[in-house]
Amino acid sequence: MSLRERSPGRTAEDGEDAAGALAEPDGSDRCLSLLPWDRFSAWLHCVCVVGFDLELGQAVEVIYPPHSKLTDKEVKYCLLVYLFPYVGCLGDTQFCFRFRQSPGRKVSFCCFLDQLDRDLPVYLKKDPAYYYGYVYFRQVRDKSLKRGYFQKSLVLISKLPYIHLFRTMLKQIAPEYFEKSEAFLEAVCSDVDRWPPPIPGKILHLPVMGIIMKLRIPTYRDKPGTTPVVQNMHQADAQISMALPTVHEVDLFRCFCPVFFHIQMLWELVLLGEPLVVMAPSPSESSETVLALVSCISPLKYCSDFRPYFTIHDSEFKEYTTRTQAPPSVILGVTNPFFAKTLQHWPHIIRIGDLKLPGEVPKQVKVKKLKNLKTLDSKPGVYTSYKPYLNKDEEIVKQLQKGVQQKRPTEAQSVILRRYFLELTESFIIPLERYVASLMPLQKCISPWKSPPQLRQFSQDDFMKTLEKAGPQLTSGLKGDWIGLYRHFLKSPNFDGWFRSRQKEMTQKLEALHLEALCNENLVFWSQKHTEVETVDLVLKLKNKLLQADREHLPVKTDTLKKLQTHINDIILALPEDLQDILLKTGTT
Repeated sequence: MSLRERSPGRTAEDGEDAAGALAEPDGSDRCLSLLPWDRFSAWLHCVCVVGFDLELGQAVEVIYPPHSKLTDKEVKYCLLVYLFPYVGCLGDTQFCFRFRQSPGRKVSFCCFLDQLDRDLPVYLKKDPAYYYGYVYFRQVRDKSLKRGYFQKSLVLISKLPYIHLFRTMLKQIAPEYFEKSEAFLEAVCSDVDRWPPPIPGKILHLPVMGIIMKLRIPTYRDKPGTTPVVQNMHQADAQISMALPTVHEVDLFRCFCPVFFHIQMLWELVLLGEPLVVMAPSPSESSETVLALVSCISPLKYCSDFRPYFTIHDSEFKEYTTRTQAPPSVILGVTNPFFAKTLQHWPHIIRIGDLKLPGEVPKQVKVKKLKNLKTLDSKPGVYTSYKPYLNKDEEIVKQLQKGVQQKRPTEAQSVILRRYFLELTESFIIPLERYVASLMPLQKCISPWKSPPQLRQFSQDDFMKTLEKAGPQLTSGLKGDWIGLYRHFLKSPNFDGWFRSRQKEMTQKLEALHLEALCNENLVFWSQKHTEVETVDLVLKLKNKLLQADREHLPVKTDTLKKLQTHINDIILALPEDLQDILLKTGTT
């Protein structure tokens, strides 16, 4: 049994039809030409430029497009405090941060964008409460300026967690922007406003300033661990083609290299939603390591909060650093030495030095007790009292060490590491998938004349009993306290998020099966055997069923919905004319 993240209420046929309609020029124009900048908004919320002014300090110089709005809180806490964090470094730096959307902000995405979101794997779906900020920061000496330095950041604000795409884009446009200024930025945004919609599963060509980025966004139907190869194009004109192997993945091995002797323990901590702090020397290393941690349980979605780069000025600083309650389930990436003291009470802390270059053999860092994390110059290591449930897998460590010694490319090392995490996660989650599937009522229990049956309740005891014969030992050779790991996981936010998603999906499946059962009945014959009041009641209920199928995007074939609409029309036509007029005009609630 292969673990796939399913999209509630969607069939492969419907997804492909929707994507195909949007891909057509006429279809996409209809969807994306309602307002100016709709195409831009499908990818980005806005582009910001932040500079340093001797009078004002850090200040937002440009927000583009001009109509884009950021609240005072979003500017104050989520932009300005992030953009000059690495004062000691000259040159260019790229990193990512994540921040909460201000309460009350209205989301203006078109309905078709929500439809595209449903076709994504669960770990790539937009979180309506958060934005991502992708930063390119430049600091160089400039004697012509009073301060003596040129300091400026170009920031892309987006709902999309497409880290590699936006990092690549910034690397192409930011250096040229710093030379050419605002007119260049306006041209970049105009290019983005001509991009096709972000359709999952389709090869997309995204032109920006003479370069075409070619990429494919994954779909929930993709087999986990597989990435269709996007080939480079041969352009007849002067434009340069760039094929992106991924839109969202980070360099996993480079991020875990300082602590890869403990990757299995870190996987457990992330899986269980434990509070975790990454202390790094720079925002780049902080953000990349946090994003790598979040991705290590893929294709499960990490359901708690995570901040790739977190500062003392962040609006959640007091909430996340208070000692009056237990640390929350969140992963924080920090660089300020102040956090070594402020977060000393957190149960799990990763302290990393500079990320190693490919080919360097990493030294083994030990797991250390938290009481040893007292000084600002604490050595790199994992500071925790956590005892892993599973025995250490020495084979993956040896395999990665051998790769370093043989100078295996870091991309290949990342593939090995990502496959290891995938197989570990699948071995863990498949028994849960199997048990939850058994909570689904049998199809023979679904009657067209009764409400759809309810799912059986999840029982921890019943699930645990299934592990003896159908547990992770069927797919994993790892030994250890799997039972204890499951008991801990069932109390975690990640289980809650996963189970709610599966519960919603199965409930929608029951509603869809109930619709199909109704379609297979001779409803006209039934109406002839019942009173007009009962027939009218049936028509109204069937209309509501159609509305529900559309509103909740139930996994129902288009033919089934057409058949049900035909049944409704036939029943109405068999009624007296006065009732026909009323029912044909009557809406539903």
